[in-house]
Amino acid sequence: MNNFDPASAGMPEIARRAAEAKARLQRVSATATSADGAVTVTVNTAGALQELTFGPRADELPRTRLAQAVLAAAKRAQLDAAQQLTGIMAPVIGERSDAMEFLKEQIPTPEVPAEEPRRKPPSDDDDFGSPILRRGR
Repeated sequence: MNNFDPASAGMPEIARRAAEAKARLQRVSATATSADGAVTVTVNTAGALQELTFGPRADELPRTRLAQAVLAAAKRAQLDAAQQLTGIMAPVIGERSDAMEFLKEQIPTPEVPAEEPRRKPPSDDDDFGSPILRRGR
């Protein structure tokens, strides 16, 4: 049986960095919230959904828009988790190493859609934007 111990093979610094990276990777999570606060998503190191919460604004959105907000927030969180992953692994395998390039190739890069700007709710004074329709109050 092959029991390779990096510390006994003269590589204590590499073993220490690897152990530290392993511990940090177990704690990685990333959270993203939609601009309007309707959706908050948390993912783990692998980008898997860990938590999904809806804010009060979620009740006002049509289901298709809510679904889009969930996906957009999840993709932003996944991108953040991937950046954390590569940041943790860089000191262990080298920032510009073949191993880092291989790691980056294994991480899917989600297309992160731009958030729609939050729309200002219409006020009672808007009168459809036409001052001609105003009547005395």
